[in-house]
Amino acid sequence: MGLVSTTIPYKQNQTTLHGHIAYDDSQNNRPGVILVHEWWGLNGYLIDRAEQLASLGYTALAIDMYGDGITADNPNDANTLMNNILDDMETGTARLKAGLSALTSHSGTDASNIAAIGYCFGGAMVLHMARIGMPLKAVVSFHGSLGSFFKPKMGEVKAKILVCHGGADKFIPEEDIENFHSEMRDAGADYEFITYEGALHGFTSREANTNGKKYDLPLAYDETADQQSWQAMLKLFSESFS
Repeated sequence: MGLVSTTIPYKQNQTTLHGHIAYDDSQNNRPGVILVHEWWGLNGYLIDRAEQLASLGYTALAIDMYGDGITADNPNDANTLMNNILDDMETGTARLKAGLSALTSHSGTDASNIAAIGYCFGGAMVLHMARIGMPLKAVVSFHGSLGSFFKPKMGEVKAKILVCHGGADKFIPEEDIENFHSEMRDAGADYEFITYEGALHGFTSREANTNGKKYDLPLAYDETADQQSWQAMLKLFSESFS
């Protein structure tokens, strides 16, 4: 008895998706959290985060947006995989819904208390889940893209939203930030936008320093922003789950 951490297959149409689920099997009625990966795909970083959540009493499912467990080890391949989804959000939406179904149907998970968190590309995906009104209590984007694939009308956003943004993030245009605020106000969304001054893109990932130097990208880990954003997420969960 104790922490379980394992790969689980699930389907979206004919595509097999390989998620990674983590939970403490000594507990029942666990709130659930979906995790959506960066552009690299579902790698060890997201599994670590899932296990971190499981140790706190959640059923954490890191979902596979690319299919067949595919990951990238360089920016060119990562960009191609990411854009395959961004250019076909009908499939992207279907895979998000498939992940939600896999989590809510898992034994011991409280399907009435579900959240979604995402990093970079994954941040954009969980914000999309909120925008289209998926049945989530809370959504958290960490250094995520803010551009919209769907503009919600008043009252359509059901989840409480937290955006954790790096103040020095060179990947997110100021126009996207302004448009996000406008969109959330127009939808009457319950949201909070926290800016961590000086933090670059990828500030939650210890691998960001290595990847930034290796590929000459403006990425960096920021311990303070990482810890503070994680605590802000846990605070939102405690306020959102009944």
